[in-house]
Amino acid sequence: MKKYAFILLGENYIPDKHNACFEAEDMDTYIFTVRSFQEAREKVLKLEKEGFGAIELCGAFGEQRAQELVELTKGKIAIGYVTHDKSLDEVFAKFFS
Repeated sequence: MKKYAFILLGENYIPDKHNACFEAEDMDTYIFTVRSFQEAREKVLKLEKEGFGAIELCGAFGEQRAQELVELTKGKIAIGYVTHDKSLDEVFAKFFS
């Protein structure tokens, strides 16, 4: 069974409460939350031990932190991060401010 995770970063999340799992025939998809990059590092290492093969990160991580997590797992897990069209930067900044 393949295991995939999406990790959301936000200081207002309660990781034990704010999570979900979607079980499908060939892959289980999990949504996890973390409150800090340090929590994300710990979560990614735990997911690696649990056999997760791919992790997608919310846009709050950015390219540099995503790369740090790739290096943390020595590239053994497919790690990506959400991005958006640069023309929408102002709209995103307004929403998240």
